[in-house]
Amino acid sequence: MSQTEAAEAARLALTRPLALDLTTTLVGHLARHAAATPDTVFIHHGPRTTTYGRLLEQVAQVRGELLAAGCRPGDVVACAGPRSARTLALFLALESIGAVYLPLGPDWPAQRTASVLRRSAADLVADYLGEDAADARHALEEAAGAAGTRVLTLGTDPAHDTHETHEAAAQPRWRTHCAGGEPRYVFYTSGTTGVPKGALIEHQGMVNHLWAKIIDLGLGDTDVIAFSAPLTFDIAIWQMLVPLMTGSSLAILDDGHMSFPRRLAGELRARRVTVLELVPTTLGWLADEVLRSGSPLDDLRWVVSTGEELHPALARRFFRALPHCSLGNAWGFTECSDDLTHHTVRTSELDQERLPVGPPIVNVTLYVLVRDEATGQWKAARPGEPGEIFAGGVPVGRGYLADDEATGRAYFRDVIDPRSPTGRLYKGGDAGYVKDGLLHYLGRLDRQVKVAGVRMELDEIETVLKSHPHVAQGTVLAVGDGHDRQLVACYTPAPDGCDERDLQRHLRRALPAPMVPSRWLALPEMPLNGNGKTDHKALTRMIGEQR
Repeated sequence: MSQTEAAEAARLALTRPLALDLTTTLVGHLARHAAATPDTVFIHHGPRTTTYGRLLEQVAQVRGELLAAGCRPGDVVACAGPRSARTLALFLALESIGAVYLPLGPDWPAQRTASVLRRSAADLVADYLGEDAADARHALEEAAGAAGTRVLTLGTDPAHDTHETHEAAAQPRWRTHCAGGEPRYVFYTSGTTGVPKGALIEHQGMVNHLWAKIIDLGLGDTDVIAFSAPLTFDIAIWQMLVPLMTGSSLAILDDGHMSFPRRLAGELRARRVTVLELVPTTLGWLADEVLRSGSPLDDLRWVVSTGEELHPALARRFFRALPHCSLGNAWGFTECSDDLTHHTVRTSELDQERLPVGPPIVNVTLYVLVRDEATGQWKAARPGEPGEIFAGGVPVGRGYLADDEATGRAYFRDVIDPRSPTGRLYKGGDAGYVKDGLLHYLGRLDRQVKVAGVRMELDEIETVLKSHPHVAQGTVLAVGDGHDRQLVACYTPAPDGCDERDLQRHLRRALPAPMVPSRWLALPEMPLNGNGKTDHKALTRMIGEQR
């Protein structure tokens, strides 16, 4: 990129600088609450509660076990267990040591777990699976053995709070500050080569995102925040940590709640949850359940959609079900500390083909760039012109752990902003454009396919499919090779049914003939992966079985 183009990209960038404290530790926040109000209940998990004092005691116990096992600053520690207060205690114990948190998926095959342990060079696996998880523990030990990684089975929770343990836990051994560039956690994402990649995030990027949620959602000490995400989905980080900064309460929702809309709605009411972040599929389930039952969620004031594109048809269903509630549309990269934009959806936008993903969060800089095919040089896209989205600023992570090749393909020296606090730009493969100060997401560049000689974007077809009023969920895949390649529309009908011929007419009215799927697959529900997103691999298998 030339200096002239770099200056123009800087002029057109979306940015929102704000001076924030990015070095205070989360265990420092907990120690502050525990010293002031040790007996205040912080966590609700079914019938169980955890006070600030009890949680700090748990952190002290886990920290002691980790240190005894030889855990040191900079070590990568893989963590296996269910979403619980122990998750938070383990994360904070690792932070207090200066080690790196790596969550493992409880549903991962042993081969994937072993691959992640090897690729991350994890020094230790911390097992908090619980006493009734013999099969899961056996699989974990088998994977760790294959990778040559030690397993530390953590002890049981402390049974009682005592005055003495509160005082012991409050000693100044807790680090209240750390370097902003200290590595804090690593999440493994699916790689295009089939090999998982570990996105390594710094403390400053993590805390900046926590502040972004606090600022943009107006979070405070009267909120009850749902901790509902799978632990291998990066939104779990803000859900469990933001309440430590705001003094909010934390409501832990089990997988059983998240898999059944009626149970989810019931638990949200019982815990009086005020803030919830979901993927669009689960958001749709919840909206349909509220409409079906006629029982509102009066305490809920914010629902944020993330992980996949939020379509206007789903937003309309949401506002019919929860007209009193604000709906957020968030977008971002795991490699950049999670969400990078927050948009408050307005009812006036619901007739648009696509919803904007919004303005940037604090301290990120977003660029939309286009590449000149003749020269190979990048330049700034004009307002309204589609291009590839690049991210710079505080949230950009360090790269992919122990994977220089993958890092070199996605992370670049920031030649646009010489004052960038990280000096890095991230290129994530998402397309978009800027209009009126808002980023509009256009889908993944790697979902561009060629069928019968015609190049097309699958996301564009999906947008039209999901706009049909009788489609609850939908996705489009290209299957087969060469002349046998064809488009397949997979969808779940709305409760009042959906006629396939009407769907075909709907797409033919909006799309060129080559972009109208030739095969249709109606499903009672869409298969989801461990993060609650549409499982395209499972759909591909189902399509193959249908032949």
